[in-house]
Amino acid sequence: MKRIKIALPWQILIGLLLGAMFGITLPQYAGYIDWAGQIFLRALKMIIIPLVFTSLVVGVASINSSKDLGRIAGKTMLYYLATTAIAIAIGLVLVNLVRPGVGANLPMPENVDLSTVGKSQTSFMDQIIHIVPDNIFKEMSAGNILPVIFFAIIFGFFITRSAEKTKTTLLDLCNSINEVIMKITMFIIKLAPYGVFAIVSNMLAKQINAGNDILDLVQSLGIYLLVVWAGMLIQFFGVLPAGVFFLGREHPYRHMKKMSTAILTAFSTCSSGAALPISMRDSEAKCGISNKITSFVLPLGATVNMNGTALYEGVTVLFIAQVYGIEMSIVQQLIVLGTVMLSAIGTAGIPMAGFVMLSIALSVAGLPLEAMGLVLAIDQLCDMPRTATNSYGDACGAVIIAKSEGEKLTI
Repeated sequence: MKRIKIALPWQILIGLLLGAMFGITLPQYAGYIDWAGQIFLRALKMIIIPLVFTSLVVGVASINSSKDLGRIAGKTMLYYLATTAIAIAIGLVLVNLVRPGVGANLPMPENVDLSTVGKSQTSFMDQIIHIVPDNIFKEMSAGNILPVIFFAIIFGFFITRSAEKTKTTLLDLCNSINEVIMKITMFIIKLAPYGVFAIVSNMLAKQINAGNDILDLVQSLGIYLLVVWAGMLIQFFGVLPAGVFFLGREHPYRHMKKMSTAILTAFSTCSSGAALPISMRDSEAKCGISNKITSFVLPLGATVNMNGTALYEGVTVLFIAQVYGIEMSIVQQLIVLGTVMLSAIGTAGIPMAGFVMLSIALSVAGLPLEAMGLVLAIDQLCDMPRTATNSYGDACGAVIIAKSEGEKLTI
């Protein structure tokens, strides 16, 4: 993910100075700029459904259906889904054990319906049944993500089973729409410094008005950051090397050393795309993996394999629920995090993909999107390890798939 530098515009700094000179308190000032945060959040909500739908359709429909690639694609997707599920489980366990958000006591925004937040109005089986939409346009207009994801996957799959002319036409159309949606998303993300400043200012003002100690919130954020890093370290140095050792039958840390340039590139740039050419080069030249494997597994992984990001999203959603004093059952947690895993299929190719995915997960959980401003303040510190974990996970997948195809490697 491309690094987005969060900087306060000079106009806002001047506004703060003038406000202080004329005796305007922080709660008063935050009320004056709250509209900027609301516009930013509404714009973000606007692109969630079209982004998820077009990205998923393109991602699923782009998988080649030839016999060899179909077999490789099946193994690759199984590996990516398995490592992502393990990453989510790690984040789930850590955040439930440490509970970093407990004690922050952030007041719930007035526009949030408390009867739906973190609560399930239907049984688990009813929720599973409702994933299949009876009216997809109704679900889209209501902002229900799970039925949209289901329909997008089905739609993309059957595009690959259509006649060549139909397949080409629909893929070109979906790709074109997806390209436009991506450009809109990029434009909205460029507004993030302004919107997030307004959101965080308003959030802190509410803390002050409620008589809460700001240090409690800062302390919770520090513990949350440690939980994210701890989960990433377990995934990076434990789970992924174990896959290389047990499934790939190769020495995991020799492989990690040979892929160190790509890993450091991903870590320093926060961009899986920037690390992809290096990862492909080193996987072939240093590890002996064939071009057939690297040219399919690694680019696909850069699009759909987000085990680091999924771990981050899982921790963040539960942290935000804890900050607002909401208890979520294990079933509710799994539904939200399953949504994150499925929505990852098409959203990894854009800058700050984790930020967009977070808005999807919060929408499913019924949590306020305003809380994104809270964690975005330290997002850069989370982005580095999660991008490195994503990139290294792709490289490990290439080793495992290559060995399953009978290739002899040089690790």
